[in-house]
Amino acid sequence: MKQPSVSESDMAIEALYTVANYSPDESVGKLIGMVRAQLMAALDDELAELGLTGAQLPILHWITRTPEATGATLCRCIGTDTGSMTRMLDRLEEKGFIRRVRSQADRRVVHLELTAAGKALMPLITPRVIKVLNQHLAGFSKKELETLKKLLRRILANGR
Repeated sequence: MKQPSVSESDMAIEALYTVANYSPDESVGKLIGMVRAQLMAALDDELAELGLTGAQLPILHWITRTPEATGATLCRCIGTDTGSMTRMLDRLEEKGFIRRVRSQADRRVVHLELTAAGKALMPLITPRVIKVLNQHLAGFSKKELETLKKLLRRILANGR
């Protein structure tokens, strides 16, 4: 017996947003953007005493975890344009937290590494990040936090 064919419209994913129900103020994109902005402002406040900003934090984390990190790889991983990245790297270098090291294998490549001051700074950052996250997640259960992270990962996977 021949199976009935499935049309593309039958296979289409249910549209959660439509022209009729879309409200910019209630869109997931806006809410995620507002949460990010609020987290970054709180991180700026918490990290100011250390001479850092929330925007510089992912750079330091990537350099810590990625041997032979370069400005170009950081731009791709963090999603920052090259001009902004160069300015942030300049500031971190001026503060003595990172250094640029020309590759011995390819003189065109400049690797980034933490200085001794940058390495000493890293353990001071984590408690401040934890404080900000816990403030913003007040009232959430561990199960709700895991659900939130799972849903955010799903949004990320859908965007690929």
